[in-house]
Amino acid sequence: MSHSTVPRTRTEAKTPARTPAASGGDTGRRTRGGKDSGKLSLRIRFRRDRVLILMTVPAVLLILVFNYIPILGNVVAFQDYDPYLSENGFVAMFQSPWIGFEQFERIFADSAFWHAVQNTLVLFFLQLVLYFPIPILLALLINSVVRPRVRAVAQAVMYLPHFFSWVLVVTVFMQIFGGAGIIAQTLRQHGYEGFDLMTDPEVFKYLVTAQSVWKDAGWGIIVFLAALSSVSNDLYEAAAMDGAGRWRRMWHITLPALRPVIALLLVLRVGDALTVGFEQLLLQRQAVGVHASEVLDTYVWWNGIRNQDFSYAAAAGLVKGVVGLALVLVANKVAHLMGEQGVYKK
Repeated sequence: MSHSTVPRTRTEAKTPARTPAASGGDTGRRTRGGKDSGKLSLRIRFRRDRVLILMTVPAVLLILVFNYIPILGNVVAFQDYDPYLSENGFVAMFQSPWIGFEQFERIFADSAFWHAVQNTLVLFFLQLVLYFPIPILLALLINSVVRPRVRAVAQAVMYLPHFFSWVLVVTVFMQIFGGAGIIAQTLRQHGYEGFDLMTDPEVFKYLVTAQSVWKDAGWGIIVFLAALSSVSNDLYEAAAMDGAGRWRRMWHITLPALRPVIALLLVLRVGDALTVGFEQLLLQRQAVGVHASEVLDTYVWWNGIRNQDFSYAAAAGLVKGVVGLALVLVANKVAHLMGEQGVYKK
């Protein structure tokens, strides 16, 4: 007699088969109604991830103290703030009179503010077109180097300028492109007229972009190299066996692997459009004049710190922050429409 024809006993016939859910083995996934919710309870997730949570506590405290608590100071943008009303500047916030949106009306009626906005946007577009693609190209170049030692040396040489201060960077450019720089002196020695790019307002925006590229382009390739390291070599080998050359492998394998990272960094860069550098431009302010070097950051500093018009500067900084937030949301929506995740998911 085969096994399938063996009759069950009366006890076996009345006993249903026990499933893992019925046995209570998945207690962390059950709701009050007894149905599987598909999610772990908060207590179980906290016990599972408590080590990771403790590791993030110092970073969260730093962000809270230096990023979120200072947001409360934006209240002075709606006041005629005077820090000398009290010995404590924080107490003076409660004693300063409220004036509503008067500071914002002053900002929008100030031609110097709109000129600073114009210079900021010009520098942003130049850096977006000339600076943003360079770390991608450098990452592709380094990734194509076969010898690990040559690759490590190239990375170290490109990373090094990132650790230079802006004072040193401006000094190096002055020694090369200034009126007493190497190029100008060499031209004079050979009977030509020298030049001074460091004091030329017409080329200042290109000079600032070149300084940013030289200083930070090598540091920017770190994220792209990390994305390229996750690409399997089997894809390149399979494409090579199918007859794909180096350029086709880069176009169909390498660039698609970098696309999510490029979209993410582009969204962040657009959100930071109104921040094109402070110390770099402040150091060269006197050399080229205010008309060429004034951006929103230096405008806020000059009015808030030098002129001690704190409420006016706070209002200008608040406008800058709101516009930056709006740009992030718009750029992230465009990234979603292109099929990328962006800064956050849909």
